[in-house]
Amino acid sequence: MTLLILIIVLALIFDYINGFHDAANAIATVVATKVLTPFQAVVWAAFFNFLAYWVFGFGVADTVAKTAHTMEINLVVILAGVIAAICWNLLTWWLGIPSSSSHTLIGGFAGAAVAHAIAVHGFSGYVGEDGATHYWYEIVSWYKAGKDGGMPSGVIIIIAFIVLAPLLGALASYLISIWLLNASRKSIGPKIFTVALMLATIIFVYYQMVPYSEIEKPRFESHFWSVAFEAHNIKWFLVAFIVLTVSAFCLIFSSLNLHQADAALKKMQLLSSAAFSLGHGGNDSQKVMGIIAAAVAVYINTNPGVHMDAWLDVVLPNDDAGIKGVMPSWIPLACYSAIAAGTLSGGWKIVKTMGSKITKVSSFEGVAAETAGALTLYFTEHLKIPVSTTHTITGSIIGVGLTKRVSAVRWGVTVSLIWAWILTIPISALLAGLVYFILSVFI
Repeated sequence: MTLLILIIVLALIFDYINGFHDAANAIATVVATKVLTPFQAVVWAAFFNFLAYWVFGFGVADTVAKTAHTMEINLVVILAGVIAAICWNLLTWWLGIPSSSSHTLIGGFAGAAVAHAIAVHGFSGYVGEDGATHYWYEIVSWYKAGKDGGMPSGVIIIIAFIVLAPLLGALASYLISIWLLNASRKSIGPKIFTVALMLATIIFVYYQMVPYSEIEKPRFESHFWSVAFEAHNIKWFLVAFIVLTVSAFCLIFSSLNLHQADAALKKMQLLSSAAFSLGHGGNDSQKVMGIIAAAVAVYINTNPGVHMDAWLDVVLPNDDAGIKGVMPSWIPLACYSAIAAGTLSGGWKIVKTMGSKITKVSSFEGVAAETAGALTLYFTEHLKIPVSTTHTITGSIIGVGLTKRVSAVRWGVTVSLIWAWILTIPISALLAGLVYFILSVFI
């Protein structure tokens, strides 16, 4: 039990470090454009990090918890993974490199699990409880097909989104920038497009809503308020609000003078940075929830017959067996609080990289980048894919830079960031494997 408590404490410390390491993701552009002072920006971002507690579910947490097969590992594996993730995060923060906290955690978890499998079974095959022959690399959930044709999961999908997340962010921010640029012109075409987009958004979000009859635990007696405050529905309401707000601005953009447009864009940056901070909190906090849930599952598996107190009564969901997940409310509350506290601490070295070194950012670019980043995070969270908020916002900032000219993006800085992204998972995995072997000597 002592080792389990230690893992929970270290996981929350990692969550705190994640907050100040990734604070730049949400606040860099509002600081760079002087919409908010650095202190105001971190308070703003931290508030919405914590507010994400009431918006997002636990889909990403479930994906992270199943990075390795919990029936085949022990608590030392998870401890090694968390220690390696903390070390890499602190190193990259010190060097001012906006690497992915998400991928270092997943890489650490997977690397320690592989080290455990090699230590226990070696490189040759072994017969598992199911009677089949297994190998050391199978301890990691590399790929799992989606249920009923849904989105597949596994470490390979997470690795794929190292490329896909920034590309999606860049594409979305590029398209939003082009949309805004055309909306500034006094012609009817952009306005027709904007109205059509508003109608399409309303229809799309309407069909994403969970009706009252499908809500398992309604929060209110009123059908209307229960539907309105259902976590799944709140997320889609936010998507609609973001798109409709930008659309409303686009309809009046051409009638504003330069000063009025700049003032309106700065106010919209508050909205876009808040939306991204919500996505950051919802995406990154869930990864720590997944690690804590996996630790409890491993503890129960390695101590059969143990009675768990209610505050540690965690059950991992299993769609194949029809088992629904259980997560005591203190776990998500602690995780969201830790990341919010970390964001309050700031991460000024990375703010400088994100806010000015990649490309020069104005209020216009800030709105486009943060809006694109937020929408990308909401959709990937909906698909239960733990993507990097760092990769997403970096891609979004590159996307807005490309609307000016290709040379507006400082590609030397960008290439260095990409190398950091590529190396994060393998280095974290190797470091976690080394930590596992060291810990195994003493524990």
